[in-house]
Amino acid sequence: MTEEYGLLDPEEGEGEDFGDEWEELDVSDTEADRIARRRDREFAEFRKRLKDADQFKVEQSVFDDATFAAIYKLVQDGYIEAFGGPISTGKEANVYEALGAEDRDVAVKIYRINASNFRHMREYLEGDPRFEGIGSDKKEVVLAWTKKEFANLSRAKQAGVRVPEPIAVERNVLVMELVGLVEDRARRLAEVNVENPETAFEVVREYMRRLYGAGLVHGDLSEYNLIIHDGELVVIDLGQAVTVHHPNAEDFLERDCRNVASFFTRQGIDVDADELRGFVTAVDADP
Repeated sequence: MTEEYGLLDPEEGEGEDFGDEWEELDVSDTEADRIARRRDREFAEFRKRLKDADQFKVEQSVFDDATFAAIYKLVQDGYIEAFGGPISTGKEANVYEALGAEDRDVAVKIYRINASNFRHMREYLEGDPRFEGIGSDKKEVVLAWTKKEFANLSRAKQAGVRVPEPIAVERNVLVMELVGLVEDRARRLAEVNVENPETAFEVVREYMRRLYGAGLVHGDLSEYNLIIHDGELVVIDLGQAVTVHHPNAEDFLERDCRNVASFFTRQGIDVDADELRGFVTAVDADP
């Protein structure tokens, strides 16, 4: 029934400690910060090479020394071998194609601390116990947000949700699986003709149910945050996802269900947002 879109199996251990994501997000100085302060010759040379590279020239005003140091540390640790071109440039982050370990294509998402939309982030941060004590310090908020996205991707993957595999995180830089190459990029669901909307909907609602069972609500789910590549549906942009304990989690879930129901209704199938929400929250029910 769902083979066309490659529904994944949850990893071993599903259900253990899910929904209890209260871990601290450490935003204290990392090795990247220490490298940036030390500014030794090797780092200085790396920083100059990166700044002179065509794909980074326009970013000199928004990438600080500690961001270059974070990239430098990820290169040192073997997560990045070489950079390709930019994949996307958003209001909060730039995403680049890169070559990772063992010649694997990866995506490098760099949050721009000086340019990030703090007001947009606040809706998802207020009430989240992982952000208590961070306050309004923009740098600390962006660093925590980046680690939160890594944690959310890890949790979703463990629950059997097809997401870009998280690989490494350093300060405001996230390395993850590249789903589709620049010349053969994955398409958003909004951009394609959905040939089998019934099957696609079954996969999407099951992934929503698994996310909820893992203690997460996407918070911005729509046809623009679902992509399709090589016959697989992939859920993206989990940076804003909140735990089910968040005071706005139910409102976010209701909005997600309305968005998904609206899209698939336009595809010609009968989807009720309230019934979808009931399916998603019945985490002990059979798929």
